[in-house]
Amino acid sequence: MTDQEKLLQELLEKHKAGTLKPADRYAIPPQLMPAQDEIERRSNVNEVATGYTETQARLEALRCLQCKNAPCVQGCPVKIKIKEFIAEIADGNFQKALDIIRENSLLPAVCGRVCPQEVQCQLPCTVGKKFKDVNKAVSIGRLERFVADWGRAQHDESIPQIAAETGKKVAVIGSGPGGIVVATDVRRAGHDVTIFEAFHKTGGVMVYGIPEFRLPKALVKEEIDQLEKMGVKIVCNFVVGRTKSIKQLMDEDGFDAVYIGVGAGLPMFMSIEGEHLVGVYSANEYLTRANLMRAYDFGKGADTPIAMSKRVAVVGGGNVAMDSARTAVRLGAEKVYLVYRRSEKEMPARVEEVHHAKEEGIEFHLLQNPKRILGNAEGVVTAIECLKYELGEPDSSGRRRPVPIEGSEFTIDVDTVIIAIGNGANPLIGQTTPGLELNKWGNIIVDDNCKTAIDGVYAGGDIVLGAATVILAMGQGRTAAAAINEYLKNK
Repeated sequence: MTDQEKLLQELLEKHKAGTLKPADRYAIPPQLMPAQDEIERRSNVNEVATGYTETQARLEALRCLQCKNAPCVQGCPVKIKIKEFIAEIADGNFQKALDIIRENSLLPAVCGRVCPQEVQCQLPCTVGKKFKDVNKAVSIGRLERFVADWGRAQHDESIPQIAAETGKKVAVIGSGPGGIVVATDVRRAGHDVTIFEAFHKTGGVMVYGIPEFRLPKALVKEEIDQLEKMGVKIVCNFVVGRTKSIKQLMDEDGFDAVYIGVGAGLPMFMSIEGEHLVGVYSANEYLTRANLMRAYDFGKGADTPIAMSKRVAVVGGGNVAMDSARTAVRLGAEKVYLVYRRSEKEMPARVEEVHHAKEEGIEFHLLQNPKRILGNAEGVVTAIECLKYELGEPDSSGRRRPVPIEGSEFTIDVDTVIIAIGNGANPLIGQTTPGLELNKWGNIIVDDNCKTAIDGVYAGGDIVLGAATVILAMGQGRTAAAAINEYLKNK
């Protein structure tokens, strides 16, 4: 018996006897996530974090104080019953824990991997506050992943109960996390549901944006397969606004309601000299080629054209920048630089992502930003010229504003530049849907029920919020689905 197993046995005896005190729970060390070796994983796309063992999961669950007011729930966009599912893990009732999660979340295996729990459910955790360190909060996301993976290992394929057919039709535009939630909840109510996906594969950002080493595509496929088993129809290679407009779907094809969940797919650039050069990618394009089109299998049957780079500069400090940099490593780059104009403290990327990037040898160039991209006579990238920065007063985001230091220019030799500074709303839906109200950034304006200015048309996720997270898109999807079901009941 290992030391961990002995500790768990001792704690469970106290737990069953009702003598496990808060001090005992505080004394349990936070369980670290097992991970692939940092050298080995540079040359494969297998998942980096390998998941808790049963012993680790139950020890971590016993760290939860089971607070009466459950402050963690207030940080969860879909309001999972967190203390209840964690209590079941501590008792070894993994199926019951999974059932509790599924009352509110349809994608626990996804959310347990990619949601930023440290700024959501784990931020208000009482245990983290006790130690004044969010990294010592109960690892809610890792526990969610554990039970979801346990369910998959048991081949749990239970299909949600579906109400009697209503004869009403709902179109869901986009098969990302919000679209999946809407399709599931609306189908549960007995409505006929069709998902329209612009790409040749379903899953949205979970497939084309998030790399395999963070979110295996097989997990997303299982969720899509579940939808099809429920009777949801899926039509790929269908660009709403080009193939057909929303008005045509409603007037000609008889859809009674429409949900727009197309994400924010318009890449932002810096408007600097040299962005037109060969070897400059948006992060969107780079990750789509690598993930959706499997460029990482180059030489093994995939013939997706992508730069076989030696020296790569990724501009940005969010999760997409980290994903791009870590993908470049796996595609064989000898040097990868992460160029960010603020300090590490201001980085919006997850702490775990930053930690993994550093382990994988990515070189951080902080308080620096490209001034221009340099190329050769053939129009191919050869270097970036950067400026150094210092931090000034906070701006509208609450982060300290980067101020350039005059005369601090220097160059970094690179052959590829990936711009990962965010995405805007694709204008296609707005341009082809008269009556839809948009804000100045092109995002769709909705009310508290995710209803747009057009009757029967709802929207959520990044096309409403701007570039956000999987769980926020799911939260809006749940709100929209409830509103759609109510609308159709009264129609």
